[in-house]
Amino acid sequence: MNKPTDFNDLAAAAGLDAVRAQVADALRLSEPAQLSTDAQAWGSGVAALGDPAADAEGLPWPAPVLPGTRPTPEIPARLLPTWLGDMAAAVAASTQTPPALAVLTGLSVLATALQRRFEVSPYGDDYREPLALFVAVLLGSGNRKSAVFTAMTAPIVLSEKRARDRARARIARNESERAVARKRIERLLAESAKAKDEGERENVRAAIQAEEEAMPEELHTPRLFTTNATAEVLQALLVEQKGRMAILADEGDVLAVLGGLYSGGKAALDVLLMGHAGTPIRVDRAGRTAHIDRPALTIGLAIQPGTMAELAGSKRFRDSGLLARFLVAMPASNLGRRDVRQRLPIPAEVRQAYQERLLALLEAGEEPPEEPAVLVFSDSARELWLDLAEYVELGLAPGGAFDAIGDWAGKLPGAVARIAALLELAETGLHADMVHEDTMRRAIELGELLTVHAQAMFGLLGADAVDVDAQAVLAWCRAQQHHEFTAQECRLAMRGRFSTTARLDAAMHRLMSDHVLREVSRANPGARPSRLFLVNPGLFVQ
Repeated sequence: MNKPTDFNDLAAAAGLDAVRAQVADALRLSEPAQLSTDAQAWGSGVAALGDPAADAEGLPWPAPVLPGTRPTPEIPARLLPTWLGDMAAAVAASTQTPPALAVLTGLSVLATALQRRFEVSPYGDDYREPLALFVAVLLGSGNRKSAVFTAMTAPIVLSEKRARDRARARIARNESERAVARKRIERLLAESAKAKDEGERENVRAAIQAEEEAMPEELHTPRLFTTNATAEVLQALLVEQKGRMAILADEGDVLAVLGGLYSGGKAALDVLLMGHAGTPIRVDRAGRTAHIDRPALTIGLAIQPGTMAELAGSKRFRDSGLLARFLVAMPASNLGRRDVRQRLPIPAEVRQAYQERLLALLEAGEEPPEEPAVLVFSDSARELWLDLAEYVELGLAPGGAFDAIGDWAGKLPGAVARIAALLELAETGLHADMVHEDTMRRAIELGELLTVHAQAMFGLLGADAVDVDAQAVLAWCRAQQHHEFTAQECRLAMRGRFSTTARLDAAMHRLMSDHVLREVSRANPGARPSRLFLVNPGLFVQ
């Protein structure tokens, strides 16, 4: 994420509207594909979609996957605990939206309810992960994001209202007690000014100190989430709410504010990074002080793809690693394919079960404990998790499966551990103390699906350097109407871009894996065979 993207260049040359237009075009090309749902078949990839076109040897071509428009699999609601999965599925069906929107919103709601009260420790030692999550669903306008957010966050809104009602009398009494104490202090200050000698002034100062120490700590209206906030407001909310807060919104304006899009590029991301990691926040500046020993911040957003592209173009945003902390879904839009005559209301029993189970999690304890409860992994769950961690580690090597998204993939095992703990608590209840094998399998399957979405997003944003090179090769093929070419021809034509054979090979392998190119050998009398690349004829169909 520390390299400039093609979107930056495009924005500089043609403006942000050109970036938005290119993102919209790319999303229209993305269609859902099927992915292996067996957690043991990690990395099985996207299944090819058939195409009747054939190459010169009569071999059929699958439909090509254009660089930057990688198809993304559906994220099914069945991976969530029954009561949560039923609600996510019902909301998706009722609103005719991709299931990923309700599923990831449901995960963020679950994290909002449980963060700071629980942590997960894969080994049962001092390595712990908080249960805060950063999730974002990339969908354009008109996709009923607000309807999904309203349905999924309704129990949180209700819980907040109940908490406010319970706290109203207590807060009013606290305010009056503090007001009386302030008046007494003001009177004592006036008396100190009239003191006749140092001994009398010292007595008044001691009385003032006693009043200040006796003044009750300020109570605040209970809050679980906000929809938008500056860094200063977010820090204040974390202090007021005992170290936990969530940002849940059906737009991404809060990231635009914190990412500096509306403040001349001045980003304020530290509170987000620390809130995700659970590291202590210490801020002492003129006019504000924030001390939070164990922060927990969850973010759940539905964001315009163009906004995400603009944020990714911010060097501060990109270099901070914030984008790598987001679990992202980039589902294909249902716009143009919805049945306007269909009306499927959410079943009352599904909505009721969702509300009751979520309220039970939310209201078991309004204030988080000093020390969170810790869930550990069962032996079999730990082995599955270690298999995942090992696979990811190997893929982070140069040229590996995750080389292009290393900063995101490196955080995947920790994210899966958090998801597994959330799923276990939602399924078993607040008495859960161990993540079991079945829960881990579902969390890993979610991780597999989200990995494909992350690869699609980073490719779309131009953050995947191999995808950018592959786009350049594809553009050359189309511009020159090359239906076949040799590696040497491509290298000579694009020698300004490909200074090494390894870089060109990486782009070629990406295009072959995406069914854009196919490599064959061409016999040369008296010489070694040439590497010949055939181009998918579907790319030239008008």
